[in-house]
Amino acid sequence: MAGGGPPFELTCTHEGLDALVRALRAEADGKELRKELAKNMREALKPAAVQAKSGIMAMSSSGPGTAPALRSAIAKKIRPEVKLGGRWSGARIKAFKTRNVRGFANAPKRTNRARGWRHLTYGREPWVQQHGKTLWFDHAMEGDTNRYTAAVHEAMEAMARRIAARAE
Repeated sequence: MAGGGPPFELTCTHEGLDALVRALRAEADGKELRKELAKNMREALKPAAVQAKSGIMAMSSSGPGTAPALRSAIAKKIRPEVKLGGRWSGARIKAFKTRNVRGFANAPKRTNRARGWRHLTYGREPWVQQHGKTLWFDHAMEGDTNRYTAAVHEAMEAMARRIAARAE
């Protein structure tokens, strides 16, 4: 290809990532290259995960349902996720379910929600409405999304340049 660019078009979209993954599959050591790309993309998103973790740890612990154990259990389940190929390709920060925390599997989702969640008081009636820190996950990375998007795109571009250098 003239100009020394990659042998495929790489754009900063899901289609561009799909094109990069297809090019990686065509390489002899494509599996190792895919693993390296995924690792580099996760590394690019680690600061965003740290911001989300600090968002939940800043939640008040003044109520019976927001003990420090709940906040730290939610923080442990926040991590960058990268998938290359299949039905969904991309990179994101995800708060996974907290299955073994006081029967509160959806703790990350419920504590982020503005309307809160309902639960029984000490396992008996009455039901009470409890509120966490509203939008702690949504607002944690606000203002920095362009920086993290650029970091992920740079990881993609670096792998594309590496493949292009092989083709020459």
